[in-house]
Amino acid sequence: MGTRPDTVAHLLDMLADLPLTSRKMFGEYALYLDGRVVALVCDDQLFLKPTPGAQAALPGCATGFPYPGAKPHLLVTEALDDPDTVCAALRAVARDVPPPAPRRRKPG
Repeated sequence: MGTRPDTVAHLLDMLADLPLTSRKMFGEYALYLDGRVVALVCDDQLFLKPTPGAQAALPGCATGFPYPGAKPHLLVTEALDDPDTVCAALRAVARDVPPPAPRRRKPG
């Protein structure tokens, strides 16, 4: 079961304080902040990368697997009632993850 586009639209609207963008991937979505993947939306659930900053912003947050074979991520459910806390956690993830590698130019 893939994530519904209206779920992603609702999350982006709820977290509008951040310049989040989304990209559909294999029926699910990746959320980007400052060009960095900070979260996944899989099966209509929000999963944050479990960085130290995110764990500090969401203490005691449950973990789950966004897809088979994935590493555990923070499964954000109850925290969605407090968008400011989720925004703080997403900012922390963006600070904690390395910037994306520059794309190689094709010769020619």
